[in-house]
Amino acid sequence: MCSVCGCGDSQVEGHTHHHHHEDKTSTPTVIVHHHYYNQGDVHLHIYGSNGDVKSSNPGQGHHHSHTHDHHDHHDHHDHHNHYPEQLESGDLHYGKGEAQVHVSGVSQRQLLTLEQDILGNNNHLAAYNRQHFSEHQQCVLNLVSSPGSGKTTLLTETLTLLSKQWPCAVIEGDQQTTNDADRIRATGVAAIQVNTGKGCHLDAQMVHDAYHQLASNERGFIFIENVGNLVCPASFDLGEDCKVAILSVTEGEDKPLKYPNMFAAAKVMVLNKVDLLPYLDFDIDTCIANARRVNPQIQIIKLSAKTGEGMAAWLTWLNEQLVQK
Repeated sequence: MCSVCGCGDSQVEGHTHHHHHEDKTSTPTVIVHHHYYNQGDVHLHIYGSNGDVKSSNPGQGHHHSHTHDHHDHHDHHDHHNHYPEQLESGDLHYGKGEAQVHVSGVSQRQLLTLEQDILGNNNHLAAYNRQHFSEHQQCVLNLVSSPGSGKTTLLTETLTLLSKQWPCAVIEGDQQTTNDADRIRATGVAAIQVNTGKGCHLDAQMVHDAYHQLASNERGFIFIENVGNLVCPASFDLGEDCKVAILSVTEGEDKPLKYPNMFAAAKVMVLNKVDLLPYLDFDIDTCIANARRVNPQIQIIKLSAKTGEGMAAWLTWLNEQLVQK
């Protein structure tokens, strides 16, 4: 998972400090430049002088430097290496260990310890976010997909229709640029851009900071458009009511099997761009069956954000989620 892949720093648009609830003396800064441990770089944080795992509370930013000369560690700690399972075909599977992830020179136990610490801290803040959203009767949806699925187009079309009924706001996640947030704002809906830099997903801290920039306290919808990635966002709770996995029919019907964690974590799968089906070799029934192999309870909505086909069913589903708040 992304907790050990070395993701980078993030910047919340318009945000000048963190709201750390347990620390009322946070020092203002212009750019969030913490080492976010829920996107932690293993080479920075996992080795202590005795080889123990090192990690810090991601809610407390601290600025420091590390050396990267770990050659001796790797030479003398070969027992940290995790070797892949070799399949009969000769293929290699690095996800069969306890941690289900591989980092060269790091043991599975160390990875598990680091991951538990990272996700534990993230989940603590996600629970705070969820409580805050619930108090204001806000339906919060985490939109996840591969890049190019049509996520932003679906969102802009949704907001054009839904914002006539309910207050809406958007937290927009991308590694760089404000392009998607600008598209959202063009609909008249408030949006805050979160640039994650090298980071490949949003986390609960980023959503917390962006939400305070929005200052949206009315009953209605908060849409979180996550960074285009079907891997890491599956593990990070943001405080949302549910994840919505958006899959374009141009991507292939085996995508739920290739990225099972995401589809297992999603409440609904939106099959987008169905207007292209006549031009594609895409078996929609096989795709749905694959999704339900991973998640038997997953709901399916088929639509085209471009033509409007299926949008009524999508809006009905959205309204049902808010009624439940």
